[in-house]
Amino acid sequence: MDQNLFRIGELAAKANVSPRTIDFYTTIGLIRPAKRTAGNYRLYGPETIERLKRIEQLKKEKYTLEEIKEMLDGWKRISSEEQISRKLTDLQLSLNKLQREVKELEPVLSRLKPHQARSVYKRLMPQTAACVEALLLLIDKATL
Repeated sequence: MDQNLFRIGELAAKANVSPRTIDFYTTIGLIRPAKRTAGNYRLYGPETIERLKRIEQLKKEKYTLEEIKEMLDGWKRISSEEQISRKLTDLQLSLNKLQREVKELEPVLSRLKPHQARSVYKRLMPQTAACVEALLLLIDKATL
């Protein structure tokens, strides 16, 4: 058996879902096996783990399974270059919005007392660091 392929139980454990969920998602077309063994066992590729994690995240965001299937099928039809371009454009728009919001806050922030400013800074710093780290990863991958 190919070491990069997983049976249902292995996939379920790696994706933190039940084997029944794997069966159900396969039945409704949310995921597809990469191939089958001679004994007709379904084998799934490593990309299925990421797809399952995305499905579970979208479920937490209150999307229906039908909506999730439509989204995932739509993303699959988009070439990776188009998808990356769209994501970068979305990020640029988000950054522009954040810059406008920061400029709107500057007058308010300048009137804060030192202890208030430190409190705001402590709350924003982890989120800012995570955002900067994500952007650096994107830039690094884009330049490869």
